[in-house]
Amino acid sequence: MSITLPSSIFELNGQVVKEINESSDVSLLQIHCIRDKRYKAKLADGLAPATINRYVRRVVNDLPLFGRKCQLSIELAEVRLKDGKRRIEEVNFIDKASYYTKRFCKLISSLCRHLAIQVVAKHFQIRWETVKNIDKAYLENTLPALNPSDISSLTYIGVDEVARAKGHDYMTVVYDLCSGQLIWVHEGRTASVLTKFFESLSDTVKSGVLAVALDMGPAYQKAVKDNLPNADIVFDRFHVMQNFSRAMDNQRRVEFRRADKKSQSIMKGSRFLLLKNKKNLSDKQVDKLSFLLETNENINTMYILKEQLQAIWLHDSFDGMHDAIDEWIDIARKSGLLYLKKFAKSLERYRVGICNYAKHNLTTAKIEAGNVAIGMIRKRARGIRDTEYFKLKIRQLGTKEVGSMFYSSMT
Repeated sequence: MSITLPSSIFELNGQVVKEINESSDVSLLQIHCIRDKRYKAKLADGLAPATINRYVRRVVNDLPLFGRKCQLSIELAEVRLKDGKRRIEEVNFIDKASYYTKRFCKLISSLCRHLAIQVVAKHFQIRWETVKNIDKAYLENTLPALNPSDISSLTYIGVDEVARAKGHDYMTVVYDLCSGQLIWVHEGRTASVLTKFFESLSDTVKSGVLAVALDMGPAYQKAVKDNLPNADIVFDRFHVMQNFSRAMDNQRRVEFRRADKKSQSIMKGSRFLLLKNKKNLSDKQVDKLSFLLETNENINTMYILKEQLQAIWLHDSFDGMHDAIDEWIDIARKSGLLYLKKFAKSLERYRVGICNYAKHNLTTAKIEAGNVAIGMIRKRARGIRDTEYFKLKIRQLGTKEVGSMFYSSMT
């Protein structure tokens, strides 16, 4: 069966649609084109073609049409250069050596921004690796470069590490905490990696940085101190409380091992109750937590100190936070609890960076939001082993989605 449609609908510059045929099972539309002789052959790299040697036919996949798969059979000019070499002309709707049109690749990449690769592959009935490679190539060609040298001003930045998979292929990410934009990503999590970012900044930009939000790892701290000596390091409450939660959980395990069977039955399932904020618990959970705290003095001490530690960030001055931390450390040491004393020692070591919060009111909330988005990338690209692709997907987070994935005339 033959179908006739205006050639302009297909936006195939240099091609004339001659025939549209259905396959025998009507699941595929085959669009047969011939080259429009009115168009001159164009080559990449600005090379000027000599004479057309012959025409070659090529089959590529296009966007689905009328609910059917769509294939284009196009005619391309092979030209002979002055040195005798032969090259295939370049066309604007398909990349060199690609079996898919640019608009099809755009659709695939747009869907991969929100859906799992496996879902997209199943929907279009193409291989998982093909979908990944299409998305990767599209991102390589379209993502704006992250050039720190182009940055004109920075006030507050946040630095963190992310991994492609647990324990594998760590990367350093840097955010502008004023705008929330990702401004740099690079393989590795060492001081030298972060130093590369700082060395790319102009002296004016570096001198304008007032504070850097970090976790408590020593590598990034060294890079900041070496390259931004006048900037404050701020340790966010999230990381401090995360470390305390580990100490509390370790103490809970100690108490569980020491307890008799009756007390152990009370403590079972209590981890969530101890770590979550009390205001977020149901009435039944609050009653269970209260009973646990009444029956175990050491856990009760840990819980009280947890609430007192959270209150430290309510102080609005550096000195106020500093004094509150000193009081907290003194109570923790007198408690005699091993994990409390270990945490108190750590808190004392990082006290200045914690108290710098009062000077800048700087948090890593935007970094954590970015980490959540990166976690979704890992889930959508489950099974990915391509570190460079993972890096591109992280960079994509810093770009806005514009236009439509379905309409080629919209950008």
